Amino acid sequence: MPNSPAIGHPLESFRFADLFAGLGGFHLALKNLGGTCVFAAELQEHLRALYEVNHGIRPEGDITLVAPEDIPDHDVLTAGFPCQPFSKAGEQLGFECTEQGNLFFNVVAILDFKKPKFFILENVPNLLKHDEGRTWEEIQNELGLAGLGYHIKAAKFSPHNFGIPQIRERVYIIGSREPFSENFNWPITADAETSITTVLDKHPADAKKLSPQVLDCLQVWNTFLTSCPKQTELPSFPLWSMEWGATYPFEDETPYARRRQFGADGLLTYKGSHGCVLGHIRGIDERWAALPSHARTEQLKFPKWKKDFIRQNRKFYADNREWIDPWMSSVLRFPSSLQKLEWNVKGGKRDIWEYVLQFRASGVRVKRRTTAPSLIAMTDTQVPIIAWEKRYMTPKECAKLQSLDGLKQLPDTPTKAFHALGNAVNSSVVERVARALLNGVSPEKVAQAREKTGRHILRQMEAAA
Repeated sequence: MPNSPAIGHPLESFRFADLFAGLGGFHLALKNLGGTCVFAAELQEHLRALYEVNHGIRPEGDITLVAPEDIPDHDVLTAGFPCQPFSKAGEQLGFECTEQGNLFFNVVAILDFKKPKFFILENVPNLLKHDEGRTWEEIQNELGLAGLGYHIKAAKFSPHNFGIPQIRERVYIIGSREPFSENFNWPITADAETSITTVLDKHPADAKKLSPQVLDCLQVWNTFLTSCPKQTELPSFPLWSMEWGATYPFEDETPYARRRQFGADGLLTYKGSHGCVLGHIRGIDERWAALPSHARTEQLKFPKWKKDFIRQNRKFYADNREWIDPWMSSVLRFPSSLQKLEWNVKGGKRDIWEYVLQFRASGVRVKRRTTAPSLIAMTDTQVPIIAWEKRYMTPKECAKLQSLDGLKQLPDTPTKAFHALGNAVNSSVVERVARALLNGVSPEKVAQAREKTGRHILRQMEAAA
């Protein structure tokens, strides 16, 4: 989506630093508000080269090797610090993740030494709940009045809140060295319906077509949809076909618990994926592999959400096996991730070719045309599918979903482009958040900030003379 026109704010010109810069979503947003980038950092070499092409400044590399005192003075620090340690999709190691979790403290060190007037941080929403809220509490202690002395606010926004057809909620944490005005307002969100067609090109020549296996899989699931009697409501919980016919224990114990207690014979009397009789399988490893992958975790008790999904799937099968059984053999030729379906179009037409699709570890996800699935650091197979044209979205179209279509150039291969776009911040959302921040301090504090900025510029001119 094109960037909106810059709207005036108290700091008409300002300097900013762009950490974990990626494609430069923060850069586009703050430049559009009158900012000048004086420092950027990005670990990946090909993205550093691309950042220079797009933004005219070459980022430094590994931020852990940059001394805070070597970073130029700036008014605003931005950082979409790595989200993997806090994401629900990962191991949620948080600050204990040795590779990425501690990068937040590099941000803290720079804020502590350079003391910019403002900062904007972006991460996954789960950051606020991670480790039962202790991670968020630690972040506030580090950055807030008891730590570095910033006044802090946090809010969650998704591009679709602002008319951009992608549901991708992120938390934005903003900080100001001066108190926020009593009239501070976060960006105003709207409930207007969106449509993915607003970012699509019609039958683009560079779009990747669906492979024969993908077409085959989607046709099998489409047959499932059309076989379902009209009076039978398709459930909104994930459909796990491997649970249809399975009888292994899950409520009070797990397959792992039985294996520990009874050894190789602990599962002989049960059925595994798609009703496979485990007692008919001789090898211990082969018998274990005949269980659904989600049932092979080394847990003595399953979490509630998993037990709920297993229970719901088994009941759905018991109520509908008359028409499911004749279909079931057709799904067996696909890998486990393609044997699951997420029907997110409750009440919609039962035709898979009418929707936006995405292959995820959780299954084949089916969504209405109103929005695209959340862009992630995707492999080529996870790119959203435009089913009615039997193709994947192009990098150019995905860039529009991230409000990055203003870039001169994207990464030189689709694989690199999709990965970078999945890691990017949405420039349009950032711009709205940044505008709220820059407008959000009290007028008398802004006057003081301008005076300080003027003195700084004067000192620079005197030093240059």
